[in-house]
Amino acid sequence: MATDIQAQLTKYLTDAHSIEEQALAQLRTAPKLAGEPELAAAYETHLHETEGHERHVRALLEARGAKPSRTKDTVMAVGGKGFLLFARLQPDTPGKLHAHSLSYEALEVSSYELLHRVAERAAEDHVVTTAHGITVQELEMMQRLEATFDRAVDASLREVAATDLQEQLRKYLADAHAIEEQAIQLLERGPKLAGHVKLANIYAEHLDQTRDHAELVEERLTSLGGDPSTLKDAALRLGALNWSAFFQAHPDTPGKLAGFAYAFEYLEVGAYEQLKRVAQRAGDEETARIAEAILEDEREAAERIAGSFDEAVEASLETVGVRS
Repeated sequence: MATDIQAQLTKYLTDAHSIEEQALAQLRTAPKLAGEPELAAAYETHLHETEGHERHVRALLEARGAKPSRTKDTVMAVGGKGFLLFARLQPDTPGKLHAHSLSYEALEVSSYELLHRVAERAAEDHVVTTAHGITVQELEMMQRLEATFDRAVDASLREVAATDLQEQLRKYLADAHAIEEQAIQLLERGPKLAGHVKLANIYAEHLDQTRDHAELVEERLTSLGGDPSTLKDAALRLGALNWSAFFQAHPDTPGKLAGFAYAFEYLEVGAYEQLKRVAQRAGDEETARIAEAILEDEREAAERIAGSFDEAVEASLETVGVRS
């Protein structure tokens, strides 16, 4: 039993290190793309924190006689650079970067919340303390990003003329629809992979909500003059935001799925917080109202998933034959 739980703890530490490697790849370039001094400063501050996180996790692995996975770290680092290459091609790079960063911080939070729980079961107090300390800093970065949506939207729209705001609003709606379509694909897999009835119910219930969200957004886009080609263009444009490469690189365990789903909810939060603000700038209160209503559902879903991390860890350990 001790060997099994210790082996699983090493795997969770290895995954955490891989995630930090991708975070570093993103944060080293993010300040140049932020488009606004306060946003750039937030990324720079968190870069220094993340460098510390990587060192702490590496030290924990080395203390266990283990090493970071070169293959995983390479995949994650390349993935981070790939997103930033994508971001440079977008006219609203600061906003895309901001939403993705919020989501990635949520991925890190979930990773350390799961690691924390596995370490507790393994009676590894030093790992518990380290995981908790890093989680606090990741949450603080999420708070900094949450407080600067207005600045991200301002930076994204700085070069957009007032007469072009309606076209930008259509693009933001189309992007939101593309994200909802990705969420549907994820949630359709969820109940079968959840490993626990509580999580399965969360995914199934939110799948129904997500289909409603996609329909609402498409209807609103159509009413504003959008057409199928607009949706198609958005799907292609947001292809780089699909985290399938990350998901495919890891087992479909209940814990990985819960962490990924939690992070994806925050990608949606970022998208709708910005859509709401673009709609307000365009004087479209109906779109702003729809975005606000959907935001409530996305935040509630994230809270429900986070409230089920204990069940996700139990199901993950049972999947590999480790029982508490």
